[in-house]
Amino acid sequence: MSNRNTAGLGALLTPEESVLVLIDHQPFQFANLNSHEPAMVVNNVVGLAKAAKAYGVPTILTTVLEDRGGLIIQGIQDVFPEQKPIDRTFINTWQDERVVDAVKATGRKKLILAGLWTEICLAMPAIQAVGEGFEVYAVTDASGGVSAEAHDMAVRRMVQAGVVPITWLAVMGEWQRDWAREETIPAAAEVQAQHGGASGVAFAWETQLLAGRARGAA
Repeated sequence: MSNRNTAGLGALLTPEESVLVLIDHQPFQFANLNSHEPAMVVNNVVGLAKAAKAYGVPTILTTVLEDRGGLIIQGIQDVFPEQKPIDRTFINTWQDERVVDAVKATGRKKLILAGLWTEICLAMPAIQAVGEGFEVYAVTDASGGVSAEAHDMAVRRMVQAGVVPITWLAVMGEWQRDWAREETIPAAAEVQAQHGGASGVAFAWETQLLAGRARGAA
């Protein structure tokens, strides 16, 4: 079973310990996504992908039956244009040795997952990986199910197994951790402005005010 910390500073994510796997964000899965507004999931998972790249977090992309289910959405592929998603036949990503080997090659134990659908393609690998000693975090708002009930029951089941539910902005906040880490602030600000909803709008407004004051002072 997992030896993860459930409380204390060690329970929080760091870029140095994290590895991200994005699972099956494909047209077929989006077509029957009913737990969330699909456009919101697209926004959130692309924001998560951009955050991972900004913080240097290794990211593995995977699809299932790409010829029938479609390519991974362009917003994700654009973040990692050089990466060809691992295309599987296994419904459970964690049964594909190529994905597991890619994760293990990073040497990292904090495994962050997001996928469609929550009740199948996210829950299965999350539950198995916890059992194999990984600290697993499921990004619930970058994932979704065929119904609100399906998503909710899957999250409950994962929590019972020891998976930690988290949202994508919370992931980025834990990766940043300290605003004194100035080298990542520009990228974090850009991701939030593009994908942070009202927070992004507020940030743009604050930037505009500060720029105005600077011009006035000059």
